[in-house]
Amino acid sequence: MKIRTSTLRELKNKGIRFAALTSYDMHTASIFDAAGIEVLLVGDSASDNVLANQGTAPITLDEMIPFGKAVARSAQNSLVVFDLPFGSYEVSSEQALITSIRAMKETGAAAVKLEGAKIDQISRIVDNGIPVMGHVGFTPQTLHGLAGYKVQGRDQENADRLMSECLAIQKAGAFAIVLEMIPAALAKEISIALEIPTIGIGAGSDCDGQILVWQDFAGLGERSPKFAKKYLSLRESLQAAAVEYRSEVQNGSFPAIDQQF
Repeated sequence: MKIRTSTLRELKNKGIRFAALTSYDMHTASIFDAAGIEVLLVGDSASDNVLANQGTAPITLDEMIPFGKAVARSAQNSLVVFDLPFGSYEVSSEQALITSIRAMKETGAAAVKLEGAKIDQISRIVDNGIPVMGHVGFTPQTLHGLAGYKVQGRDQENADRLMSECLAIQKAGAFAIVLEMIPAALAKEISIALEIPTIGIGAGSDCDGQILVWQDFAGLGERSPKFAKKYLSLRESLQAAAVEYRSEVQNGSFPAIDQQF
């Protein structure tokens, strides 16, 4: 079944949770799509998980476009969402719209995502027919402004602010909101208050959906955040396979007869 933005709303209304993963290439996109993952996010997390940058801020739109193309071309059913990188939408609603149009035209993605309560930007993009996913709580692009990797909304004042931001983002026309690194109780309150689905990452189990960076999910990185569960130990498996391959090359057992012409 082809997943659309309206599908996520239908799932929320039925009380059915859905899954999302990041993806930046054809292989993970096709595998996760075949597994039934409802949402694939071409995340700016490619910055530190693919391009070896420190954090998400350095990646550019030009660098992200090829990732978006690969994922959108490879996913048959999953909803592909393109993450607008830092610096490509903050200046004005016009800048946000121009960036979103380019992202949609060049990648074939079905929606865009942006961080923060950028209400004017969200409204402008939505008004021009492009679906928008919001993102509040810990917003990696503004890591330095948040003074590091800190859970957001612990005190009542900031909890109230996050709730207000989510309601404003919903009113602006977003079809879903990512809640990152906020207390589980607050995420539950927001999820109940909103008509649109919430997608948690470090926000407890009561969100309508969950998302993980695929390298964290698969155990490919050297370390993973507290909120991530490793469903594989892919880094260990790949390293062991590489060691075995090198050994067979050295001792002459690869290529064997059945690998030769």
